[in-house]
Amino acid sequence: MKTLAILLCVASLQAAALYAENTEKKIRVLLVDGFSNHNWQLNTALIRGIIEPAGIFAVTVSTSPSKADSPGWDTWRPKFSDYDVVIQTCNDINGGPSWPDEVKKDFENYVRNGGGVFIYHSANNAFADWDAYNHIIGLGWRKPDQGVALAISPDGSIIRIPAGEGKGTGHGDRVDAVITRIGDHPIHEGLPRKWKTPNIEIYHYARGPAENVVVLSYAYDVKTDMRWPIEWTVNYGKGRVYSATYGHVWKDDVQPERMRCAGVQTVMLRALGWLARRDGKLPVPADFPTETEVSIRKEIPTAP
Repeated sequence: MKTLAILLCVASLQAAALYAENTEKKIRVLLVDGFSNHNWQLNTALIRGIIEPAGIFAVTVSTSPSKADSPGWDTWRPKFSDYDVVIQTCNDINGGPSWPDEVKKDFENYVRNGGGVFIYHSANNAFADWDAYNHIIGLGWRKPDQGVALAISPDGSIIRIPAGEGKGTGHGDRVDAVITRIGDHPIHEGLPRKWKTPNIEIYHYARGPAENVVVLSYAYDVKTDMRWPIEWTVNYGKGRVYSATYGHVWKDDVQPERMRCAGVQTVMLRALGWLARRDGKLPVPADFPTETEVSIRKEIPTAP
């Protein structure tokens, strides 16, 4: 069984390499980290360990000062415009620092002018008082009065829950969840309509302006007896934004299965390609999970 998993992973990487040969150049990715209530150092290592072996991406990491009173804020100025995609992982919830106004403005302009942004897991918890950021992410971890929540009806239609109705954002226990995709977005082209992923958080009542939001997939939450978005996109100006609640990496994690899921890894690569406006589509790997069975890959390389 272990040998089969390795062979399937090798086949997936070979397919990704073939994709890379058919593109003009690697996709330039800026991964922004530095602070979070999650294990952001391990999170960065795992993300790089997933996307770099594909051969499609050239990844640069920009690490901000970790606290509001840390030195270096006057010089930390990531040049977003040099990159095809920005992966945003910072999360200032529970008293973390905010970005300098100049960096905020540069980020807003980058997205508005056509940049691609991957809002990674708890990055949608961040910067609740930054109005433009709320519009960029569409939905985030917010209080009951901080915007509209989106739920999904049994027939797949979207239910808008007004500000002040229902609860603030939260989640129940982590569970093995069946992901159901809506429509036929390019990120999901050729994937099963439903597939299972292990040990994830299903956010309920994610809230925000909910403007120009397209929900790509959802999962059923036992705690609320409702269906909630797992992935969504936002158009902000000329820019593309992708958000997903996949990717929880907590303080005691080492090689969490939720990050080694073949489905999560496949969707991550495809989302980054879509954000960078690359026309090529990665093939569906042979080890992609089914509706009834998860698919866990070998450990992710995390060495620097």
